[in-house]
Order: sequence, then C-alpha cells, then structure tokens
Amino acid sequence: MSENWQVGRQQKKGLRERTETAVLVGVILPHQSEELITEYLDEMEFLAATAGAKTKKRFTQKLRSPHSRTFVGKGKLEEIAEYIDQYEIDMVIFDDDLTGKQTNLLEEELKVKIIDRSSLILDIFASRAQTAQAKAQVELAQMQYLLPRLRGLWTHLERQRGGIGMRGPGEMEIETDRRIVRDKISQLKSKLSKIDLQSKTQRKNRGDLVRVALVGYTNVGKSTIMNMLSKSDVFAENKLFATLDTTVRKVVFGAMPFLLSDTVGFIRKLPHHLVESFKSTLDEARESDVLVHVVDISHPQHEDHIATVIQTLKDLGVEDKPTLMVFNKIDLYRKKYFDEYLDEENKVEILTELQENYRNTYNTDNVFISAVTKENVADFRKVLQQIVEKEYDIRYPHQRKFW
Repeated sequence: MSENWQVGRQQKKGLRERTETAVLVGVILPHQSEELITEYLDEMEFLAATAGAKTKKRFTQKLRSPHSRTFVGKGKLEEIAEYIDQYEIDMVIFDDDLTGKQTNLLEEELKVKIIDRSSLILDIFASRAQTAQAKAQVELAQMQYLLPRLRGLWTHLERQRGGIGMRGPGEMEIETDRRIVRDKISQLKSKLSKIDLQSKTQRKNRGDLVRVALVGYTNVGKSTIMNMLSKSDVFAENKLFATLDTTVRKVVFGAMPFLLSDTVGFIRKLPHHLVESFKSTLDEARESDVLVHVVDISHPQHEDHIATVIQTLKDLGVEDKPTLMVFNKIDLYRKKYFDEYLDEENKVEILTELQENYRNTYNTDNVFISAVTKENVADFRKVLQQIVEKEYDIRYPHQRKFW
C-alpha cells in the first residue's frame, strides 16, 4: 500500500530523492466564481507543498458539469498534456474527487500520476499519523477510498483471507480484491472500536475536571496555543494537518485546573470517509465542556474557514457548547492590512469595531491575540478562566473547595 500514498517523494539513483512537480486542475461550475476556484487552488497548492510536491502551473476550465470520462474537456486535456511533455511534469492534481474510470483514462492520456483532492489529503494524513489509532484511522480511510475505485490492479494487497480454497466458482480478480478490501475494512473498524473503548475509559479516569477543546481550521495555530497555555511541547509547524493525534494536557490557571485538548484541523471539502474514520479522534471535541474556536484572522478567507468549522461542529452535534473565538495571528493581520502611516488610535478603533462585529455575527465572546508574540495572551487567559469557572459552577460545584 505504501507505494500508492507517497505524493511528492520520488526516488532517483538509489536512496536519493527529488521533489516531484505537479500541475493543478480545477473546474469552474455555473454556480461558482473564478475567485472561489482560485481560493480552492491556493489551498490545493498548500496541500501539495505539505505533501512535498512543487506546483508549476494551474489549469481551470468553465464547464456546466465535469466531463464523465476525463473530468475536463478534450481541448483542455490536450493543453495539459502538451505542458506535461514540455516541462516533464510528474503528476496532475485535481481539486475534486475522481472516479476510478476517470483516473484510469487520465493516466492513459497524460502518462503521469493522477491525484485527486481526497488521495492528496490521505497522503498527508498517512505521513502525519504517529499513534496506532491515527494509523488505523488513516488506513481505514484509504481502504474506503479505494473500494469503489478498484480496477483489478491491486495485486499487492495482502490476502489475509482468500487464495486457494477461498474463491467462489468463477470469481474474478476484481471481486476477490473487493472482498479483501472489505475484510480489511472490517478488521480496521474492529481494531478502532477497541481503541475507542480504551480512550473512553481514559476519559472517564480523568476525574471531575472541566474539559476544553481547541478546534479550528487546519494551520490556524491551535498547537502553538496549546504549547503556550500548557507549557508543553506539542508538534507545531506551518503546514496543513501538522497535528493528527489528539493531545490532552492538564492546565492550571491560578489554583483552577482543567483539561485542554488539541484536535485535528478541519478543511473545506474534507472527504466524507475521512470524517467517518476520524470520528473517534473528534470525540474529544464532542465530549468537551468548552470549545475554543481558533481562527487565523490574517488569512484572506478566514470567514469561509469559520463557516466550515461551524458546519463541521454541527455535523458532530457539538455546536451548542460554550465557545470562545480566538482570532490568532493579529500581528500578521496588521502587517497585511494596516497602512504604515495609520496612527495607533485609529488602529485600536478599527480592531475594536472588528471585534464587536464578530461578536454580533457569531454571538460569542472573542479575543484577538498573537500566540507567537504573546500579544493579548493575558486577556485571553482571563476570559477563558471566567468561562471555565462558570462551567465548574454548573457541572462540578463541589470542586471549588479543592482550589
């Protein structure tokens, strides 16, 4: 399986590796604007860079609907093929999911590796998984992705069941492979159920402590905030999905303890089978008492990111929990959007008005901070402490006497 989830890493002359090159392809449908597709492709380029591939060019085409055989039209396909031949491109990445038939035809036409959005995200997840739970979740998502796309080519799959004595009369190779994948999916689901039971036991053993979960779009600074509040060393990097495994730390504000968890980041058009596979990881958000919704305010599409996170939380059934919105990277926001000649009084007035607008729009408390420069971190801790104390009064009023 490992050979199929290695985007951006190609061996050359023994152990040496070179960075793979890619072109991105997106289709502009009637209800979409060119600006929206540009945003999607910006994110796709970041995904490709996270996986280790370098984007050389983008191709877009306006269509009523994607072509059933080749996703894009014949003329656009010829244009892509010509560019690939001219610049020796290694792969083509499509911004939407492809069917097995489309992938097959595109590989025949373009003679390079064909990747779609889901397989690219799966590749990143596979490279980031560290614990047994995360690895099993990624493998389950990979198998669920492969099942409808099997074309009888997966002869490398380990046949734990099957082979001599196990095939039905006249069973075709494609049917055998489908059975192998289904068996593997069942085994992984069983394994994850056991891990999930262990995780639930661990959560029960944490005692009467309020639980706070960091949620948000990927790469908004959740792990940096986790490190800042808990004084721990959680892995943080300027790449998408730097954190896959949920990390839980005990944090104490004054004499008040609570549990803080860092969860996997959300993303637009996240594959359904990936959400299903990672539901047990997202249980930390589901079973938390307070949500800290972290937003990268310096990102041009941060309001779209907020909408994606809110919708994902609704899908998980946790949208009604007490929530504090933390607009991170305010230092980068100033650099990007404030004129250098703007005086300090006007800067404060603009940010105060912006903060009030967000409070009215999302009907929740919010703070503007920079986790890197520690700006407004004291205010953030104060507001969070007030929210957690309120939850203690509701859930565990007897805990007060122990502080």
